[in-house]
Amino acid sequence: MGMQVLMGPGDLAERMAAGQRTVVLDVRWALGQTTGHRDYLAGHLPGAVYVDLETELAAPGSPEQGRHPLPEPRVFAAAVERWGLHPSDTVVVYDAVAGTSAARAWWLLRDAGMDQVFLLDGGLQAWQEAGGELESGEVHPEPGTWEPVPGAMPVIDADAAAAFAEGGILLDARAGERYRGEVEPVDPRPGHIPGALSASTAENLDAAGRFLPVGALRSRFAGIDPALAGGGDDGGTSGLGAPAVAVYCGSGVSAAHEIAALEAIGVRAALYPGSYSQFSSDPDREVATGTGA
Repeated sequence: MGMQVLMGPGDLAERMAAGQRTVVLDVRWALGQTTGHRDYLAGHLPGAVYVDLETELAAPGSPEQGRHPLPEPRVFAAAVERWGLHPSDTVVVYDAVAGTSAARAWWLLRDAGMDQVFLLDGGLQAWQEAGGELESGEVHPEPGTWEPVPGAMPVIDADAAAAFAEGGILLDARAGERYRGEVEPVDPRPGHIPGALSASTAENLDAAGRFLPVGALRSRFAGIDPALAGGGDDGGTSGLGAPAVAVYCGSGVSAAHEIAALEAIGVRAALYPGSYSQFSSDPDREVATGTGA
């Protein structure tokens, strides 16, 4: 069975109307976009707290670590205190890009032990289409008391990623043209990690930017590799407890969205935080191009 990772706009509105404590986080970010905070100030979900992906959900980037390394634990702890999180909270995260940025917050919160954290299915657009109101200005909650303890979600490093395809399934969540090496807008070398399978995270969504139904997701991943059909008793891990599936993207952000989709069908996948931005910056590592793994 998969884990519930999504909350629809209607369910969120009902929680708000009933006065059920719900912390809403606005992760307005996209590659090459610098207007996230300004856009948040202009209009956000009622009570939503702005989250700065670059400084709160990532450490400073470098060729050695990738563009968006995982944040230092003390930095993330300070962030969740600022967001006003308490141990029993239900958290809903959203953005304006179908959850592909907000998923980084989802993953980090899950990794740190927060169980009741959900992606707003369809994000800001779905909320507005459902008739949800927006408010403007900054939200400053009282400091939170929850203490994050990272380590609940599996991760792999560059060495493991290089070897992963030999004993597991390594998924590349970037667009297909970047996987094939036809274009590369930001990283040093075009292509993909040898052995990786192309699995663009955009294909987990429908035309409205909402997650496909679980059955459709299961079929989508099974078409990439039959072992990804999901719903197994081991949640997609090997008998030794090591993850049999791992995901990377350009810098470890949209890969979290793919991991959320896999969680929804009962497959636990590891994240390669450095992703292709780290891997392709190392001239000693081979990369592949074309459609073959």
